[in-house]
Amino acid sequence: MSSSLEKGQNGSETDLPGHTEHSPERQALEKKLVRKIDLRMSILIVIYILNYVDRNNVAAARNRGLSTDLKLKGQEYPSVLSLLYVGYIIMQIPSNLFLNWMGRPSLYLPATMIIWGAISCLTGITTNFTGILLTRFWLGFIEASFFPGALFLISKWYKRDEIGLRIGILYCGNIASNAFGSLMASGILSDGYFTLVCVRYARLHRESNIFLEGALTMFVAVCAIFILPDFPATSKWLTPEERELALLRMAEDVGIGDQDETETHGHFGGLWMALSDWRVWLFAFAMTAQVIALSFNAFFPTLTATLGYSPTVTLLLCAPPFAIAALAAFLLAQHSDKVGERFFHIISSLGLGILGFIIAISTMNTAARYISLFLMAQSYAGFVVMYAWISNSFPRPPSKRAVALALINGFSQSGNISGSYIWPSNWGPYLPPFIRDMHIVLRIHNFVVVNLQAVPGPRKPEAGGRGTGAGSKGTGLQICSLRCPVTIERPRE
Repeated sequence: MSSSLEKGQNGSETDLPGHTEHSPERQALEKKLVRKIDLRMSILIVIYILNYVDRNNVAAARNRGLSTDLKLKGQEYPSVLSLLYVGYIIMQIPSNLFLNWMGRPSLYLPATMIIWGAISCLTGITTNFTGILLTRFWLGFIEASFFPGALFLISKWYKRDEIGLRIGILYCGNIASNAFGSLMASGILSDGYFTLVCVRYARLHRESNIFLEGALTMFVAVCAIFILPDFPATSKWLTPEERELALLRMAEDVGIGDQDETETHGHFGGLWMALSDWRVWLFAFAMTAQVIALSFNAFFPTLTATLGYSPTVTLLLCAPPFAIAALAAFLLAQHSDKVGERFFHIISSLGLGILGFIIAISTMNTAARYISLFLMAQSYAGFVVMYAWISNSFPRPPSKRAVALALINGFSQSGNISGSYIWPSNWGPYLPPFIRDMHIVLRIHNFVVVNLQAVPGPRKPEAGGRGTGAGSKGTGLQICSLRCPVTIERPRE
């Protein structure tokens, strides 16, 4: 740690030598640094898309005869879908703890990516129900490293007024993939050479598709080794001045830097701190409710089919709601960062989602129901801002932040397990009970979020660290602009 940064921790100078905090030189250097970080972090979007492609290749394979080939019956296919999330939930906390201890995301995340790409390839050679269950479980077990690990990596580099937009951009890749997937599936590219290639590709055996997706994942993983950054203190692609600034700006943001923080219980001390913090569990229940409510995504083509159009037109109609949802997520995250507020941004998005469910329940009018699909899909925007709020709420110590992000995300995935069974086929094509249930779940989520908004943040330093974003000395100053309880210590004069 440089001397200039150490001085900042003690309450005197807090800037690089020769640069004041708001000097043009400091701002220009910081702008250049953030741009370099953004370029390297952009590969996370590609990895996230491939993460979902590999996870959902069973759904695509089902349309090519997977259920028939493996002789799946009854609830066996939903079990295939849900078992992935069992492994996904189990591994998230250990994975983030290991990542925090190892400190080399540029090696750890690509290594796990290579493994899940290989497991994805094995999915194509399964011949029975037991085989597909095993591959799905281990796929979820290994894939669990990516999303909480990516959130933790982002939180290491970006300040609280920057992180919402970056998480929004990351998740927009996933949302937009739903739109593009619907367009490709509908055969919208019906003329020309490129269309011929797409059609021929779509007619390949499901095994070939799965092998290709797995191989592409492993190729990108190798590239990611050379692109992904490590944590600020260990990244070798920064100049000494840039590295010092990267550490300094994070220390200024919450009052203490990761490298200066003493965790008396070691890297695993954050496990107990996260488990014993009731705010973590409140966030976990809120996210679980939202994941259940967003499970309509798996049945979106069926919901769209209630409009009464042909299968091709139905798939075409699936694309615009998700395209608008991606745009809404980007704009909402950007505005949330700009004004420093989370709560009302989340509530406004989820309120529109509830309105969408109410419309879908109330009418069979084609135009009204299609509008309701847009309102449902934009609920993802609130989901994205929620992740930014979570990351802001547990800035220090790093081990607690790592566990909190993994615990909340992992716990919420239980919503995907229930979501796999929440829509029985005997409800029929219009499924009013399903839509009613989603409406209720979103209202529960809003109630939990309101309680999160109302609770004060901890003012006392936590064992194993210097508190939730606390400095070494001074008078506590409660920061409420981000609607997340973080205490910053004001240095003594």
